[in-house]
Amino acid sequence: MEDNTSSIQIKARAKINLTLDVLGRRENGYHDVEMIMQQINLYDLVTVEKSDSDGITLTCSDLFLPVDERNLAYRAAQIMRERFSIPSGFKIHIEKHIPIAAGLAGGSTDAAAVISGINRVCQLELTTQQMQDIGFTLGADIPFCFMEGCAIARGLGEILTPIRGFEHAWMVLVKPGFGVSTKDVYTGLDLSAVTKRPDTNAMILALNDQKRKEIIAGLCNVLETVTLALHPKVAEIKAMLTSYGADGVLMSGSGPTVFAIFGSYEKAKTAHKKIKKHYPQSYVVSTYNGN
Repeated sequence: MEDNTSSIQIKARAKINLTLDVLGRRENGYHDVEMIMQQINLYDLVTVEKSDSDGITLTCSDLFLPVDERNLAYRAAQIMRERFSIPSGFKIHIEKHIPIAAGLAGGSTDAAAVISGINRVCQLELTTQQMQDIGFTLGADIPFCFMEGCAIARGLGEILTPIRGFEHAWMVLVKPGFGVSTKDVYTGLDLSAVTKRPDTNAMILALNDQKRKEIIAGLCNVLETVTLALHPKVAEIKAMLTSYGADGVLMSGSGPTVFAIFGSYEKAKTAHKKIKKHYPQSYVVSTYNGN
């Protein structure tokens, strides 16, 4: 990309959780987590353009998405303008492909793309760490969205350690026709009732050696204990995908999206064709680990 450009388009990638553990609750109500996040090749296209007019104009291909302060991408642009006293305004357009309120970090990845885009078009020369710190003020998932591939996230989600990701894995993503409030799911979590927790170290070793069976065996998300009870439809989707030949099935984040790992693209495509009749927001995706 040339330095003198006033416009840039960024692929804002979705993530799934291969593991998600909640270690405890802080006095302020936030939770300490330990999770392995993996990028996938489903992405929004975010265009950031400098504009002569003052202020921020946000447009989106999905008309259900707010285009004001309720949108993380809008707030990201506001923070960047204020923090760096940027005189110009910005035109931002989000071509939306990641489902909303799905547990896939769609809003977070768009916000990260806006921060990154403004950094580029305004030649601020911020480091990844600096951008992650700004992103974290808006949301705990945002720092990961500046990375490529796979990482362990600890703390509130902002302490990141890059690791080898799950390579060349074909998946079917299914988002039912409702969203889930992350806050409600965490509020409803009873850690004393959690019987199965992820083995993070075992998953790291399995990923490092690309031991597919061990990776699949290690899939675990403690938030399923809440979301599946609130929304039995999520459990139904998991069962359907298993019946269609999935090797492993898990809910991503706080839900309600479920991902299923298949042995080949052909198997994923066949399952996708079947489940799409019941759930239109279904996608065949693969894991993404950088260029």
